[in-house]
Amino acid sequence: MYLFPKDLYADIRLEDVTHTSIVYENASLSEHKSSQEIGAFLRVWDGKRWYYSATTQIDNIQKELDELAALATPNPQILADPVVCRLEANQDVCLRFQENDVRQVPSEEKAALLQSYLPLVQMEEITNWRASYLDTHTEKRFWSSLGANLHFDYQHASVVLRFTANLGAVPHSDSIHTYQPDFSSLQDKHGVLKTQIAESLDFAKNAVPVTPGAYTCVLSPKTAGVFAHESFGHKSEADLMLGSETMLQEWAIGTKVGSDLLNILDSGVPMGSGYVPYDDEGAKARTTYLIKDGILTGRLHSASTAAALGESITGNARAKDFSFEPIVRMTSTYIGGGEQTFEELLAPIELGVYIADFNHGSGMSTFTIAPNRAYMIRNGKLAEPVRVAVITGSVMRTLHEIDGLSRDVTVCSMSIGGCGKMEQWPLRVAFGGPYVRVKNMQVQ
Repeated sequence: MYLFPKDLYADIRLEDVTHTSIVYENASLSEHKSSQEIGAFLRVWDGKRWYYSATTQIDNIQKELDELAALATPNPQILADPVVCRLEANQDVCLRFQENDVRQVPSEEKAALLQSYLPLVQMEEITNWRASYLDTHTEKRFWSSLGANLHFDYQHASVVLRFTANLGAVPHSDSIHTYQPDFSSLQDKHGVLKTQIAESLDFAKNAVPVTPGAYTCVLSPKTAGVFAHESFGHKSEADLMLGSETMLQEWAIGTKVGSDLLNILDSGVPMGSGYVPYDDEGAKARTTYLIKDGILTGRLHSASTAAALGESITGNARAKDFSFEPIVRMTSTYIGGGEQTFEELLAPIELGVYIADFNHGSGMSTFTIAPNRAYMIRNGKLAEPVRVAVITGSVMRTLHEIDGLSRDVTVCSMSIGGCGKMEQWPLRVAFGGPYVRVKNMQVQ
């Protein structure tokens, strides 16, 4: 389709992205819009440096490519280049959402669906609310001078309910949402969301301040996932290690970094907000064990970082959109499962804290997670709801303090927001795990 330059590596990533956003705020329609954006990102590599260009002028792609190539230095040995040797030349059509394409659903049906959810938050106990319907469909094409030819898509649809309840001593804000791969799957979630809202209102009414201290904590799959993402996932992105001998030594492959029970994985394979059948260099999705049985076994790579560290690509070269170059990013990052049930994790805890949900998290060497809802654990059972400002600790120490994992693993998708790195925010990711028991967590 395109004429690639001789003695250079080049690739083209073409994206067609459609968004819908419908928003009600306190019973008033504040937004109802759809948009489409089509653009391309081009790269040329001569063995010494990358040359980039982004354009929305699709008819000018060949001209843009030729101009980039003119800036580069021809390299007859380009196919032997360590970066190029790691790039894949996959050819595939992977259009999984043609039959349930959200672009084919009339706007009126989307608005009617959202309106059917509004009574769930129109109640006296809720003083301020915002209800949204959101969907995105992305279709990508990828070609390279190595012969790659890919055509794939991904999409999601969601209803998000945000609200503030004034039932207790402190106002409680919450965000409840459902992420689905298509529009029709959103139509029967009223009972699920009603139950979640009731749990939130009960927490708002009855929660008391936690007594600060060190506790054994049990993390929900969602909270365990954000811990894995923030505290360890970013450390696994290989571009952060380049030029840092300290990080390379501290996080050397084969190093014991956590409990024998601990496995942390990253994969673009699971369906959800981290689903990436091919990354933005054309590499096929795969599962990478970052930690296996407590031992550091892998890290996340693009072709450039893999070449720099003498390792293999992992399918983690990703860009926020066609305006940006691909950099090393997570996909679905999660903790592997164990052998216990949730009840078995709670049973030996005389006094602890269950972290059911979170507002936000951060961390590299030291992590912090701000819970949204938490509950005391007393004599092996869930007890009263408690307001917790933050749980925090040393990443290295906490990874060793994990002493229990439930069997079942849940990978949680994000309806809104995403992962931020450099100027590329938000990027779709997912995270999760089993229920995780951790000793000696600082609770404030």
